[in-house]
Amino acid sequence: MKTFLSAAAAVAATSLMAVPALAGSLDEPVVEPVTTAPPPAPVYTGGDWTGFYAGAQFGNLDVDGENGLAGVGGDDTTYGLHAGYNYDFGTWVVGGELDYDDASVDLDPGDASVDSVWRAKLRGGYDFGRTLLYATAGWADLDTSVGSDTGEFYGLGVSYKATEQFIVSGEYLMHDFSDIGAPGVDAEADTFTIRASWQF
Repeated sequence: MKTFLSAAAAVAATSLMAVPALAGSLDEPVVEPVTTAPPPAPVYTGGDWTGFYAGAQFGNLDVDGENGLAGVGGDDTTYGLHAGYNYDFGTWVVGGELDYDDASVDLDPGDASVDSVWRAKLRGGYDFGRTLLYATAGWADLDTSVGSDTGEFYGLGVSYKATEQFIVSGEYLMHDFSDIGAPGVDAEADTFTIRASWQF
């Protein structure tokens, strides 16, 4: 009987000592952390040109006198502001704009100078997405040291949306003025401007 109990105790002790070894040998499941890729950054591909916009421009004004101002002319840098509204129909964009250029163009020979130009514009163009190619025409008021005159202008421009709100543009305009301060005092003027606008 003692021999049997001793054998049973030995078996029990051996079993208990083996349990940690067996437990440690079991393959425990490894839980991997779940990671998700961040959403891609939005890419601006163009959009709606509808809305109000405003900005500033700088450029060059070149004036050539005609008739009573024949042989008189000059050119210089201009700085100005503009504001307008566009409506985007999907393919075509139409709008209106007011702009002002401050100029200090000395007309040689002589003492006359061009001081400023105001414009009221109608615009219409084709929507390429981020790019708008447009034509424009309207009325301009030329203020000079010898008088002022209202004349017509027309031209072309291209606008590019660098972001949804920020727009850069280039614009070329041709103007025709007559009777500037006196009958027969006429002039033609060309402007090229680089513009920066913010669409609201």
